[in-house]
Amino acid sequence: MKITVRLPLYLSVAALLSTPVLATEYHFGGFLKANARYVEGNIAFQDSWTGGGSVTESAKRSQFSAAESRFNVSAKQGDVHGFAEIDFAGSSQGNAVFSNSYSPRLRHAFIEYQGVTAGQTWSTMVNTSTFAETADLGGPLVGQTMVRQALVRYQSGHWQFALENPYSYGTTEQSTDLQKQWIDPSNDYVPDAVIRYDQQGDWGNVSVSSLLRYLDPDDSAQFGAGVSVAAKLYTLGKDDLRLQLHYGNLGRYVGTDAARDIVNGELETTRSAMVAYRHFWTDATRSSLFYGHTTTEVEQTDRFHIGANIFTNLTPVLALGVELGRYQIDDQQPAYSLQNPAKGSSNYAQVSLQFYL
Repeated sequence: MKITVRLPLYLSVAALLSTPVLATEYHFGGFLKANARYVEGNIAFQDSWTGGGSVTESAKRSQFSAAESRFNVSAKQGDVHGFAEIDFAGSSQGNAVFSNSYSPRLRHAFIEYQGVTAGQTWSTMVNTSTFAETADLGGPLVGQTMVRQALVRYQSGHWQFALENPYSYGTTEQSTDLQKQWIDPSNDYVPDAVIRYDQQGDWGNVSVSSLLRYLDPDDSAQFGAGVSVAAKLYTLGKDDLRLQLHYGNLGRYVGTDAARDIVNGELETTRSAMVAYRHFWTDATRSSLFYGHTTTEVEQTDRFHIGANIFTNLTPVLALGVELGRYQIDDQQPAYSLQNPAKGSSNYAQVSLQFYL
């Protein structure tokens, strides 16, 4: 973030004729990112791999894109801090026939004041320092927490306590024709609660989070709970090890569509893990080897993402990355389903050029 602007904040019309008593600092930042992506296999093409995906006929596809470019603004006035950020990834407006116009999407918009955060930002379950450095946006999302949503959070020392937006994602009991009935979230009225403890030092950092949920689709009154451990640990030289472990009724909080909250009226249980090791070849050049994996008990999904890359800084603000990887779906046969489980895989190669503003 290179630009800092200080503008006066006037408290009344009369104050326009007097010396300003308060000032607001603005910082503008983000990055421009150009991607070239090639995917080959029988999992339908995705701009970046999530924990979802559908198995199709084997195909090959290349795509150039700049939609992951990101812009943000931060404002501070006294004890009040605000932050807002947009990018263009996942836009439904983009069309290669008509000028590739992509609509912006809101990533963050929150206010911080005396330890309280209110607005949309990363869930308290998310430890962003443990994300792997990858060309594929988000990295092995299938094995990590990756949720942004509206919340109210209080932080005191090493502890964080939050109430977050409730949402039930999944299916109700199947009808006689075995067609899935998606849950109507209109009965979500109890916020999700998260408690988190952080510890950090010269060795890195570790966080332990617990999630408590009350899911009540069709007045079924189900209580869910889960736990998450995430760490970034420094090893040799500038190298680091990043890992996440998750277990419980975490549903949509983990795996980015690898798991649902409720499947056919039954609370889902998820096991998930992510590990990444980053090695510095020189001060400017480094590589990451990463792996993410999620399995579920009720729906019996089994999905993983593995990859390796090399990044080098051409200048202090310009990074070039090359990445190879594989995303695979190996779902098992649920006892209640007459449909064949999804099984497939796709390999990908991606080159990215990223200019930090």
